[in-house]
Amino acid sequence: MDHKLVVYNTLTRKKEVFKPLHEPFVGMYVCGPTVYGDAHLGHARPAITFDVLFRYLQYLGYKVRYVRNITDVGHLEHDADEGEDKIAKKARLEQMEPMEVVQYYLNRYHKSMEALNVLPPSIEPHASGHIIEQIEFVKKILDSGFAYESQGSVYFDVEKYNKKYHYGKLSGRNIEDLLETTRELDGQSEKRRSLDFALWKKAQPEHIMRWSSPWSDGFPGWHLECSTMGTKYLGEEFDIHGGGMDLLFPHHECEIAQSTAALGHETVHYWMHNNMITIDGKKMGKSLGNFITLDEFFNGTSHKDANGKELIEQVYSPMTIRFFILQAHYRSTVDFSNEALQASEKGLSRLLEAYGRLQKLQPAATSTVDVKGLRERCEEAMNDDLNTPVVIAHLFEAGKAINTVADGKGTISAQDLAELKETFKVMVEDVLGIKTDAEAGAGADAYKKAVDLLLELRLQAKQNKDWATSDKIRNELTALGFSIKDTKDGFEWSL
Repeated sequence: MDHKLVVYNTLTRKKEVFKPLHEPFVGMYVCGPTVYGDAHLGHARPAITFDVLFRYLQYLGYKVRYVRNITDVGHLEHDADEGEDKIAKKARLEQMEPMEVVQYYLNRYHKSMEALNVLPPSIEPHASGHIIEQIEFVKKILDSGFAYESQGSVYFDVEKYNKKYHYGKLSGRNIEDLLETTRELDGQSEKRRSLDFALWKKAQPEHIMRWSSPWSDGFPGWHLECSTMGTKYLGEEFDIHGGGMDLLFPHHECEIAQSTAALGHETVHYWMHNNMITIDGKKMGKSLGNFITLDEFFNGTSHKDANGKELIEQVYSPMTIRFFILQAHYRSTVDFSNEALQASEKGLSRLLEAYGRLQKLQPAATSTVDVKGLRERCEEAMNDDLNTPVVIAHLFEAGKAINTVADGKGTISAQDLAELKETFKVMVEDVLGIKTDAEAGAGADAYKKAVDLLLELRLQAKQNKDWATSDKIRNELTALGFSIKDTKDGFEWSL
């Protein structure tokens, strides 16, 4: 395939030309949510980032198998090896079955993803549905000598692994220093070193989620799930592994170690990480309690922060949230604020307005506006490590040309018009995944028709020289925030 898609590979710390292992097929694995609470803005970011990658790879003609897992067991509090399972804890507090908790929040996650126009992955495996495969994976690591059993649990031996391979290569941490200072005090712990991590945990009597294994009744370690499911569905080597930067260490570092220990080689060719969404400079997350759920954005309800200030000032549509995330490069942090979201809302409506006006443009013999090469420029930006902010800037530029023609201050030829319509559709809808009619979802049509009806009545009033009615309709709509423009064919309006 003749394209120059370049992606930033966290493993090599540089941008590299993307070459899949088995063209035209691409295998991509992304860490999905641990479903014990509602999805928040921080969850929307990896979902949207890798949705755009998924869409763009398909746009380039690849056949993509996209695996995004659901963690429904084994993720303990504080991402640690001790403590309560996050889902089991929620189940205990809510007096529900753990799988009831999982199903409830998974349904809500899917609904939020659909609202954000995030395409479903090709496969969505659950950790709890792959216990047998995980047990087999642990056996392979034990057989290769890089794990040990201790009181019914199995731990990964980081020190031993690091002698042969390099633990810390993804995150760039110097593990030697840590190893020198972390030998566990005798008898203090089941682990030989605090750096060692659980592959299988023996369940305490009160632990509800448990399965039988050769070592104990227990449950798999959090990191193990992704190694097992990634290689099961994408093969012992695959192209892309994505996730949030907060998973880089220890989660993804442990994944590399487990897979290398079990298979004798690395599995992933390109590691890609999106950066965090911050709120007042701190990472937004459930553990810090400073998160805003997607439902709160969509409904305009929110809780107050520590100072008693409402976190959200208004309702934000799912497409505003999507646009807000795409306006920043996926590897840069995004700081949440109402001002930033309101600016995104205005930007999105400007883009959608231009898109709407584009559909109504009439071609002329020649073009006085220059819209040539728009698609190439957008592709060039996408090929440069998915630079969505630059794509949006190019589309805004083209929007100016559309408005010039729509306002009768310029012309566009039939060929340029056809090309512009095609590029806008492909880039806005297919690649960026922005729904162009989505501002009010199902109610949008009825709402547009109602405003059109009022303006039709105003036109009739003008024709009947009933200036009082005509002015009243105009003034009241303007007061509500509508901008109305009389044209030779009637009228145009926007909110």
